[in-house]
Amino acid sequence: MEIPVYPASRPLSMQDKPLLDKLFIQLQPKISEFTFAALYLFCHAHGYRLTQAKGSVVLLGKGYDERSYFMPPLDGNVAGALDLLFAADLEMYGADEAFAAQFLTDRNVKLDEDRDSFDYLYLREDLAILPGNRFHNKKNRLNYFKNRHTYNVGFFKMQHCQACLSLLEKWYSRAENKNSQSLKFEYEATAAALTMADTLGLEGAMISVEGEIKAFALGERLNAETAVCHFEKFDPFMEGLAQLVNREFARLLFADCRYINREQDLGEAGLRTAKLSYHPVELVKKYRVKPIK
Repeated sequence: MEIPVYPASRPLSMQDKPLLDKLFIQLQPKISEFTFAALYLFCHAHGYRLTQAKGSVVLLGKGYDERSYFMPPLDGNVAGALDLLFAADLEMYGADEAFAAQFLTDRNVKLDEDRDSFDYLYLREDLAILPGNRFHNKKNRLNYFKNRHTYNVGFFKMQHCQACLSLLEKWYSRAENKNSQSLKFEYEATAAALTMADTLGLEGAMISVEGEIKAFALGERLNAETAVCHFEKFDPFMEGLAQLVNREFARLLFADCRYINREQDLGEAGLRTAKLSYHPVELVKKYRVKPIK
């Protein structure tokens, strides 16, 4: 499917999966947004479109605040693409430290760290084993759950889709801020991920308690040594279940990966505290970049 030349663009399509998969394999990205599934599932939320700038494939989007941006060019003449897009007074979102060092050091641009969008990177083995005293509280909660419930752990299969959708519906109905736009987009994207998991190449772990699915997590490979967990949902009234599904995703899936990227916290205080409590080995910085006139 042809990609128009900037300033023309077109919506991201399922037909773009082979091309973007190929580009991401070549790129070996660190940021969690750079998988086809992550882009496609949030296409409605961020209005993702494709364009070509100086022969480079570029994603255009918008934030929850409706600010338009482009993402780091994916191939070809990256420097030329940046010249063109910054000259058009566009802002870039999603530049990581490596990209900034390679392409932005000699440019007349302003880099702002976007802390709410930093990705949390963990050692997969830490999440799967919870070693040492650092994870004492996590292990206590796991034991609390194990001592009170009969449960089974398994891989997500499409036959489990409807049960997981029912759990998702319950999760959404119980949310305190269900009227927030970002939560609505999260709900829609998770539902689409469940129904399209095979098509999108997502893998998952799930936990059933007394025969009923009470937690699931879905993710995929991000690069050669990193998996990314895109979605994790669980019954919030079962203490210790959150810790269990987090551990089982890391234990069961992507055993050849050294790291797991668990995405950003979007500035939510509770989520930030929870993510930090698992002792990330790195916060993958992302920058917003504006041209200076």
